Amino acid sequence: MDHSRRYDDILYQSRPISARHSPMSLRDRAAQFSPFAALSGHEEQVDETARLTDGRVELSEEARAELDRTQQWLLDHLAQQPVVSVTYFVPDSRKSGGTYQTVTGIVKGVDPWDRCLLLADGSRIAMDEVLLLKLFDTAEGAE
Repeated sequence: MDHSRRYDDILYQSRPISARHSPMSLRDRAAQFSPFAALSGHEEQVDETARLTDGRVELSEEARAELDRTQQWLLDHLAQQPVVSVTYFVPDSRKSGGTYQTVTGIVKGVDPWDRCLLLADGSRIAMDEVLLLKLFDTAEGAE
């Protein structure tokens, strides 16, 4: 038997129509072939794994001493409400590492119990997470 002519008898016949069932809509037929999410949450997990975080930078002895001097100057001059730029580490809540953020603002105070720098905009920055602290003249920082 010639296999290329095997279905010639039914090839050009019209589609059978059931007397008991109405034809399925094209939308319902298409839904049968849509992808099935067998691994729900898998794509989100892949995205989370691909999200990059930074490692915490360890300061040298000189950099740590300079940061300590700057923090002490801030404590001594809180009444002047100095303007600072603070680069600090924010640990990631979902994976190891985190990100470094920089904010500029007026120092309103220090919370000695939590060891946090309090800025006028309400920000609280853990002093132990500070990498860099830059002081501005009030006129310079206000720009």
